[in-house]
Formats: sequence, C-alpha cells, structure tokens
Amino acid sequence: MSKTVTKTVRYIAFTLLERVDKGGAYSNLAIKEAIATTQLNEKDARLLTELVYGTIGNQLRLDYYLAPFLKKAKKVDRWVKVLLRMSVYQLHFLDKVPSHAIFNEAVEIAKYRGNVGVGQFVNGVLRQLQRVGVRDVEQIAEPMERVSITYSLPMWLVQALVKQIGLEATAELGASLMKPSHVSARVDTRVCTMQEALDSLAAEGITAQPSAISPVGLVGEKGFLAGSELFTRGQLTIQDESSMLVAPMLAIEPGDKVLDACAAPGGKTTHIATYLDAEKGGEVRALDIHPHKVALIEENAMRLHVETVVHAQQLDARKVSEVFAPETFNRILVDAPCSGIGLIRRKPDIKYQKTPKDFTNLPKIQLSILESVAPTLKSGGRMVYSTCTIMEEENEQVVAAFLAKHPEFELVEPVVSESVRGAIKDHMLTIYPQAFHTDGFFISCLQKK
Repeated sequence: MSKTVTKTVRYIAFTLLERVDKGGAYSNLAIKEAIATTQLNEKDARLLTELVYGTIGNQLRLDYYLAPFLKKAKKVDRWVKVLLRMSVYQLHFLDKVPSHAIFNEAVEIAKYRGNVGVGQFVNGVLRQLQRVGVRDVEQIAEPMERVSITYSLPMWLVQALVKQIGLEATAELGASLMKPSHVSARVDTRVCTMQEALDSLAAEGITAQPSAISPVGLVGEKGFLAGSELFTRGQLTIQDESSMLVAPMLAIEPGDKVLDACAAPGGKTTHIATYLDAEKGGEVRALDIHPHKVALIEENAMRLHVETVVHAQQLDARKVSEVFAPETFNRILVDAPCSGIGLIRRKPDIKYQKTPKDFTNLPKIQLSILESVAPTLKSGGRMVYSTCTIMEEENEQVVAAFLAKHPEFELVEPVVSESVRGAIKDHMLTIYPQAFHTDGFFISCLQKK
C-alpha cells in the first residue's frame, strides 16, 4: 500500500464522493465543508464542485459506460467504482482536463487506498475504455430506460414522472437537471428597491437579473451574491425563486398572527416577517422540531432585521393543536417535510436516496401536520400547503385527502404573475424544474370558511 498521497482536488473529490456513496454525507454540505476546511482557491473550489456534482448527477450513465469493462472482474469494491466513475466523468464531460492527469491521479489514489494491483486494474479499465469508447445511450431501445440512463434518474422515478407528465416532459425535466443551478436572492424591498439592489451589486462587479417569476427576486449571473454589501447589511438573502412565491400567497395583513409550522432554516419565515408590523401586533411563530434549527431561524431573523416579529420555538408540527388554542392564527404556512425531489439539481444525491416506499410514508406525515394545525386557524383565515417536491402523492393527493375530511376548507386560486399562471392546474401551482430553471415546487392555498 502506498504510504502517502497528495491531497489534490481530485483526491478530496473522491473522498467526498465515497462518503456520499456510503450514505454518510449530503453532497451540498460535504462540498461546503471541504471548501471551508481545505482553504481551496476559487478555481479549485469550482473544480471540486464540478467533480462531485457531475459524478453524482451522472452516476447511472457512468455505470452504463463502465459496465462492459467490468464484466470480467470478480468483485469491484465500492470505493474503486466511485473512483472509476469520477475518472470517466472527467474523460467524457470535462474537455479541459488532460487524460494523462486523470489516469495518473486515479492510479495514485487506487494504490494509496488499495495496492499496486488495484492501481493496475484502474489503469487498465480506464485505458481500455478510452481506446474502445463507450456505448451510445441512444442505442437503448426502451424509451423509459433510455431516459433513465441518459439523465441518471432511477427507473422508478422515471416511471412515476411519465405517468404524471408524459415521456417528453420527463426527458425535458431530466435534461434540465443536468444544467447547473442558478444562485438567486430575495431583496427586502421595504428598504431597497430592485433597481437600487441591481445598482449596488453592479458597483461591486456582481451581475444579476430580475427574476422571471418573483417581483422581489434576483438571479446571479456573475460574482458572489452572498459576499455583497447588500447581503452583509441584511437587505438581501439567498433563496430559490420558486420558494419566494410562498409568502405572498398567504395574503398577510400587518397585524396578523402567522404560524410557520415547519420553518427552518427560516427563508420563508423571514419573508413572511417583511409583511408584518410589531406595533400592530403582527408576529410569526416559527416552529422546528430540532433545537439547532430553531437557533438558525433566530440567527436569520437577526441578520435580516425582522427579529421583532419572529418568535422561533421548538415544537413538532404534529403537536400544534396540543399547544396552541383553537383559532389562534390568521395565517398558517405548512411548508411540509417532503422527499425533496424538486431539489435534485442542487442536491443530486437525493434521487438515489429516495425509494417508492417514501411516497407511502411521507404523505402520512404531511397529512398529520395539516390535521394538527387546521383547528388553530381562524375562520376566514388562509393556510398555504407547500413542498419542494413535484410528486403528486405528496402534493395534490395530500390536499385532496385533507379536503375530503375538512369541508370547512376550500381551495382558492393562487395569485401569481402572468409568467407563472400556466403552471396552475386545478387551483394548485406546480413549478417543474425545467420551466424556469428553478427548484421544483408545489403551492396550494386553503381558505377556512
């Protein structure tokens, strides 16, 4: 076994990929932690991010490429397969990386983690793959299997999406998820107009454009939004465009008592807070089941200068009716725990972690939260149910099950900009990732009679 290995960007990427593969880390958090602890420069941080997200995002396709070259191997350890995936990803998806650098580093890592024999095996597989070439995914005859391999979406997910939106739209969704996510931010327009925000960012060399779907959203094009003066002053916060649509749907009055039942990390809580006035009695009660996440909500409220109307509290949302009296709140947001399928673009490992069983268990939790909070909403009040998933089992079917038990509630049409109106179906809004290059998101508005 080789005693040492240089801790290069590729080596760091390999260690992160192995942790994610074992289920011991989430890709987005692992990357963030690695960049902070290894003090990588901007160029290396970009490469690390590309290697980790790219390899995970294309995992099924990379396995399809590798399969013919691993047929004769008796057993390939998981870490060796992870290393081979990362190497093949560079060979086929990164034009500027020389192949000799890919081979050399892969062999060194293999020798360090295993032995000289493993190094020779990895070298042999990669050189044969380069010489022979890989199979064309277009040769896959079965249409759903072709979509599954091409866009590295598990077959069960492709089947579910095809049933929901059809094969063509599923392929478009898959292609969209292969493109990097945008960084977007919400501007606190109480203290800064959108034009002032754009001008302030431009003065720092940061280029952004107004969001196509949210009147308070900006989409970054060049530069680091979270490093801006606006961010430091709490006039801007990082938030996905689709989630910026939630707070306006509540139609909040300045003196309202609002419940955010599943609030962490507080992006929507702090947005809700911008509509409230403490002097008029307005407040938002922000709940989370975990103490450290309650602290995160409080921290975000302080940073964004809305702490006077935000009251964070540790509580399981399924116990709301045990703690709060009936008809306590004018408005309630249930941004429910969900599969997160709408977040695949920025968290690609989600698609391999979820199974069809999740879509039996999660709706039960989602419905139980709605059942718990419903009595605490005042007559004439509004409840918004939202998720960051696009699966009907967690969205429309949960709303239908709730309404079947609660005739005192009715669906009301979400009020959105013209650009988003086409995403409304049966009075509910589903934004698919390919529509606006955002996270996938679902929003429904329930009015208590």
